[in-house]
Amino acid sequence: MRTTVLKYYLWLRLSLVAIAPALAAPPEKLSWDRLRDVTFKKRWYPEENMILLAPKFGPTVKALDGKAVSITGYMIPIDLESGLYALSRYPMSGCFFCGGAGPESVMTLKFTGPPRQFKTDDRRSFSGTLRLNADNPYEMNYILEKPILQPTTRQ
Repeated sequence: MRTTVLKYYLWLRLSLVAIAPALAAPPEKLSWDRLRDVTFKKRWYPEENMILLAPKFGPTVKALDGKAVSITGYMIPIDLESGLYALSRYPMSGCFFCGGAGPESVMTLKFTGPPRQFKTDDRRSFSGTLRLNADNPYEMNYILEKPILQPTTRQ
């Protein structure tokens, strides 16, 4: 009897472990407007020997740190050899790097392996884990870790 109960208990635990990913909540759909809950203050960075703008994230953005999210934007290649891309609220002509948009309108896509190649201004949707960066001046303020390309839908 005891062996049967133990076997049933182990079977139940293993079953729950196997189906847990399927029961996980879908990623929260994130809008670029929500990412605007940030202000910037001047901060001295001794490693660069200069003053740079550092983000101070508002409560609605802080609540997203470490959460699964999905977001749509325009692909901006940063370094094709290393597979580094940014996702931007705006196409290249209006993005943070080339246009007048602010740093809250772009995020780094941190792929786990070499990503497929994307064309500049490809409009794509990704899901992944959002990380906030307030301290490292070598990274963007928003980082989407382990991004997964979502199926394209016509809008």
